[in-house]
Amino acid sequence: MDRNAILLPQSAIGRQREAIEKLRGLLAQEHTPPLAYVQTYGCQQNVADSQRLMGMLREMGCAFIDEPSRADIVLINTCAIRENAEKRVYGALGQLTHTKANNPRQLICLCGCMAQQESAAEKVKKSYRHVDIVFGPQALWRFPELLLEAAEERHRVFSIADEHGTIAEGLPVLRESGIKAWVSIMYGCNNFCSYCIVPYVRGRERSREPEAILQEVRELAEAGVKEITLLGQNVNSYGKDLTRPMDFSDLLAEIDKIPGDYLVRFMTSHPKDAGEKLFSTMARCGHVAHQLHLPVQSGCSRVLKAMNRGYTRESYLEKVRWARQAMPDLVLTSDIIIGFPGETEAEAMETVSLIEEVRYDALFTFIYSPRPGTPAAKLPDPASRQEKQVWFDRLLASQNRISAEIHQTYVGRRLRVLVDGETGDAEWPLSARTAGGRLVHLRGPKELIGQYAEAEIAGRNTWALFGSCVR
Repeated sequence: MDRNAILLPQSAIGRQREAIEKLRGLLAQEHTPPLAYVQTYGCQQNVADSQRLMGMLREMGCAFIDEPSRADIVLINTCAIRENAEKRVYGALGQLTHTKANNPRQLICLCGCMAQQESAAEKVKKSYRHVDIVFGPQALWRFPELLLEAAEERHRVFSIADEHGTIAEGLPVLRESGIKAWVSIMYGCNNFCSYCIVPYVRGRERSREPEAILQEVRELAEAGVKEITLLGQNVNSYGKDLTRPMDFSDLLAEIDKIPGDYLVRFMTSHPKDAGEKLFSTMARCGHVAHQLHLPVQSGCSRVLKAMNRGYTRESYLEKVRWARQAMPDLVLTSDIIIGFPGETEAEAMETVSLIEEVRYDALFTFIYSPRPGTPAAKLPDPASRQEKQVWFDRLLASQNRISAEIHQTYVGRRLRVLVDGETGDAEWPLSARTAGGRLVHLRGPKELIGQYAEAEIAGRNTWALFGSCVR
């Protein structure tokens, strides 16, 4: 795509700022301060998107509340990856009929990946007529003018055109934590995995200019943020559309030069694009965590081909060997889908054998959920839900045992951890993360929140470690 068409001019951003100023005055007439409720479903990119939307709402003069009944503006940022997420959204929209009945001037906004789907948008248009604004990820930067139109004209606004997608720099952001931050380095996806709706709703891959990313990371480091996570549907594709050469490994190396006491993580890495350059760069960069989320999805090469993943079981295992050779202390996690259409029990057990061979620290596991509009949704699927559940349970049993065994190796060690919050548990009042991203329930003073500390690990379960601060 033409970079000139992707990068929005500042005049376009200026229009949004003008809309924000108009809304500040308009909303103040209704309620001072106007109140906003924001609910986010789905992935980390959705969380980052919501932080941008909240930044715009804050500049409109909004304060934020935790329940929608008193809100002047309700914004629901949706996910389309799995059917269950969509059901939850429709349930939330149904409940909002009561809040709108009590406050007819309330503005209800639906955005995100689910909103971009034509079928979902049409359903909302016909069956949820109390929803005022519907817009997809490509129109996120236009939120102020969409909201202004709905507020001034008092008619419903839909912005779900099949756009190529853009990059909007200079929009406000409201980060909910001064400890951790998300930084989107690119948007969209070119991979078209046969089970996934994301390329259809988020558009083609487009990379932010490296200078903009570096400036954002620099500002976060100077502000004392301790953990910065770089986001993209496939971060390893970063830079392919830039006018001057820079790949993701080069970007990591440039970020690593920024001074400060912080750690960089990233997600998600597509295995087909992860290689020795990335692993060696991670190994030599002092600010980059030795943690890798490398979604394999299946341990069967036939299923991987049907998924359009672009690698085999053997090539994936070779990449794991490269990564662990470069970083012997690597913490490795992955995504698994059980029950892909046409998958047999024997093929599902190939996935179980793969996790036994790799020995992931943790997995994010799912039973296949068909997404209308994707190629996989049209495939024959003879295995029953009950059969898939049996395979899934075998997978979980293996991984839970592996995770517990790996966690046992931490007991008795002293580790540097980032104390990031409270647990509500009187015995283990603090939560923390190791450099590898492992959750630690911690004893120690509350004043440590937001700081690095040394913790002695005294116990573990399958999902977490337990310890005490020693300094």
